[in-house]
Amino acid sequence: MGKGDQKSTKGKIARGSYGKSRLRKTSKPVVVAEKPVKEKAAPKPKVAKPKAEKAKKAEEK
Repeated sequence: MGKGDQKSTKGKIARGSYGKSRLRKTSKPVVVAEKPVKEKAAPKPKVAKPKAEKAKKAEEK
């Protein structure tokens, strides 16, 4: 196992070849996924709070 070995990484480097033991880095294609469009929720109706509670608290003080 050394520079002359065709199956080892060291041998592949010495010969300048590629193979199973010395794979090339491949560039993967960039895939841009579309973001799902979220539907806007219907606005919640505003509920009027009774004012009587606030008036009672003010009278007690």
